[in-house]
Amino acid sequence: MILRQDESPWTVPAPAKLNLYLEVLGRRPDGYHELETLLVPIQLYDSLTFSTNRSASRGELAPISLDVTVQQSLPTGATAETPIPIGSENLVVRALELLRERSGCDRGAHVHLVKRIPAAAGLGGGSSDAAAALRLGNRDWGLGWSRDRLASLAAELGSDVPFFLSSGPAICRGRGERIEAITGTVPLHFVVVKPPIGLATPDVYRAWDDRSGAEQQDRDLGRASLAQLVAALRRGDFRNLGEWMSNRLQAAATQLSPWIDQVRTACTRLDFVTHQLTGSGSAYFGVCRHAQHARRLATILRTRQLGLIFTTQSCR
Repeated sequence: MILRQDESPWTVPAPAKLNLYLEVLGRRPDGYHELETLLVPIQLYDSLTFSTNRSASRGELAPISLDVTVQQSLPTGATAETPIPIGSENLVVRALELLRERSGCDRGAHVHLVKRIPAAAGLGGGSSDAAAALRLGNRDWGLGWSRDRLASLAAELGSDVPFFLSSGPAICRGRGERIEAITGTVPLHFVVVKPPIGLATPDVYRAWDDRSGAEQQDRDLGRASLAQLVAALRRGDFRNLGEWMSNRLQAAATQLSPWIDQVRTACTRLDFVTHQLTGSGSAYFGVCRHAQHARRLATILRTRQLGLIFTTQSCR
C-alpha cells in the first residue's frame, strides 16, 4: 500500500482482492473460523484522504470527524444496492477509534472515502479501507507504530484487514492474521462478475456450518494443492490451475444465491483458464491468459445480463 501526499492531506489507494484459494478448516472456540487462503490484491481501488483535526481538548479524545463523505464512484454499470455505513459500523471509523484508544492519541481526523469497490461481494473493500485508515492514522498522528503492532489491531477488526497492511499476494492463516508473503508470481489477468445481489459474509459462514458435517475435506490434499498453486503462479504455468484453485465457501454461497450458479454456468461455456467465487461472494472471477483475452471474455459476458462485469489484473 503506497502513501501518497497531496500537500497537506494524505491519500491512500485501498485495493480490492481475490481469493485464489480458500479452505475453511473448522469453527474455532471463539466463534470465528480457521482459514487458509491465498489472496491477491487487484487493480480496483477505493481511496481515503486523511487530514488531522488538531483541536482536541487536552485530556479528552475529540470525536473523530469522519467526513466519511462516502462518495460512491463505482465502475460503470454498478449499482450501490448495499448502503455504506457511516457511523460506528463503518470499518474506517472503527479502525481509527480503536487506534486512538490503544495509542492514547488525542487527535481527531477528517476522512474522505471514495468507494469504487462493490460491497457484499467478497472483494474486501471494507477491510482494505480499514487497513488504509490504520496506516494513515499511524502516519499523520505521528504514532510510529510498527507494521506488526498495527497488524495486531487489524486482526481485531476483520479477517482480511491484516493482509491489506502489506502489498502483493500472500497466504493468510488463522483468522487471517498470520501472513506469509508470496513473491515471484507472474501478473494475473481477470474478469470479475458482480451479480446484482450481494451476500452477507455471516450468512455464508452459517450456511457452511450447516453443510460442513457432510463435507469431510482432505486437508493434506488441500495443502498440497496450495503448494502446487503457488509453484505454478511462480512459473507462469496455467495448465493445471483449475485443479489447484478452490473456494470452500462456494457451495454454501450457491445455496444462498442462484446468481452464483448462473455466473458459473456462463463462465464454464467460455475458455477461461479457470473460474470460481472470491471470498464469501457474491463476486465471481475468471482467470485469463492475458489482457486481450480478458477483454474478449468480458465483452461476451456483458451480453448475458449477469450484473457488473469488469477486467482487472493483480497488483505487483
